[in-house]
Amino acid sequence: MSEITPQDQELLDTIEKALLTRWPETQIEPSLERIAALVDVLGSPQLTYPTIHIGGTNGKTTTSRMIDSLLFEMGLRTGRFTSPHLESFVERIAINGEPIDAQALIFSYNDIAAYIEMMDSKFEHPISYFEALTALAFAAFAEHPIDVGVIEVGMGGEWDATNVVLADVSVLMPIDLDHTEYLGETLAEIAQTKAGIIKESGFIVLAQQEPEAAKELLKRAASVGADVVREGIEYAVMSRSVAVGGQLLTIRGAQDTYEDIFLPLHGKHQASNAAAALVAVEAFFGDQELDIEAVRAGFAAVTSPGRCEVLHRDPTIILDAAHNPHGAAAIAETIQSEFTFDEIIGVVAPMGDKDIRGILLELEQVMDSIIVTTNSSVRSTNIDELEKMAIEIFGHDRVFAHEKLADALDKAIKDAIRPLSDDTIGILVTGSVVTAGDARRIMRKKFAKVEK
Repeated sequence: MSEITPQDQELLDTIEKALLTRWPETQIEPSLERIAALVDVLGSPQLTYPTIHIGGTNGKTTTSRMIDSLLFEMGLRTGRFTSPHLESFVERIAINGEPIDAQALIFSYNDIAAYIEMMDSKFEHPISYFEALTALAFAAFAEHPIDVGVIEVGMGGEWDATNVVLADVSVLMPIDLDHTEYLGETLAEIAQTKAGIIKESGFIVLAQQEPEAAKELLKRAASVGADVVREGIEYAVMSRSVAVGGQLLTIRGAQDTYEDIFLPLHGKHQASNAAAALVAVEAFFGDQELDIEAVRAGFAAVTSPGRCEVLHRDPTIILDAAHNPHGAAAIAETIQSEFTFDEIIGVVAPMGDKDIRGILLELEQVMDSIIVTTNSSVRSTNIDELEKMAIEIFGHDRVFAHEKLADALDKAIKDAIRPLSDDTIGILVTGSVVTAGDARRIMRKKFAKVEK
């Protein structure tokens, strides 16, 4: 991404303010009617390039970044749309693996802004923040132009704004209870909604699922005649060993076995994400054999900010965007199996509408002490309620509270620096994507510049 001038930053800030006046992405009116009308009036830019569509609950963003990196290393011009963002909305729209150039984004926004406003008057609810950003990504990709779009589902699937694409390949990552107010109270109900991205005669990559979710996804695939490959059956992670800065993998794909793959990300769940990404790329290329060196280069180049990201050393500060029990369990397992800390200090700020108790129960297994705090979102959990819940799970002596995340981080860093001790202390900051993004900003100011 080229350097952003003050003038461009001012325009980006104006665009962001205009988008933020719209219905927030946490508030949903389940329908494709508005986004379908909007992309239709824009000339259906999302149909001008083939698409890989990534849904599910956990691992969507990282898997999207892996697919993007693999395709780019194989010589394709890529467009990637992911959500939510860590620090800037510009991150959501990437061209060839990098956040979109500021001037390109400004051009595309100016190109479609009048059409968005025109659509506002045609429906009971105006175009939402997420719908506007989705249309902006589609238009920017068509303008570039790209060879392939890598599109992450925002929420659900069936009525998610991204589901106006006609994906060549769809990927369903592990499904868990999340956004139950919109998606349903059971895994089966949630899976039914997420299965909506499975297209007629499409190709479906199915990551490991709970049986009740798998049943609904397979039922949908059968009803529309889609081909399915399943983790653990048609494809699998054959071996995984911890390596410096990540892990070394052997993946059995649907067509071939790929050895000596270095993935610079930690965790068993990231190995599964890598397998799903590789099989999706295999499917996209059809009968064409993948170049193993391009596969290795693609994985070696993967980054996933805010996902078990080692942000600082001495003390070691790890950020993870886990925002539900499934994600919390994954980071807890990774910390236990791949790091050798004598003690973990947790800094945790979840959203109030999440399964906070479930998150804390998973984190309690790995955190020796916890500092509860808040993030910059109005949805952040009330500090008093969070402290009370943490005390019930961790016990009074292991729980500390600071209203501001910056103060919580200061305490964690101070507590982790022990000149007279040989113990290695790690700091794990988690609970939300917003928490991870806020912590990155705070740490950038406190320490040396953190790579975006």
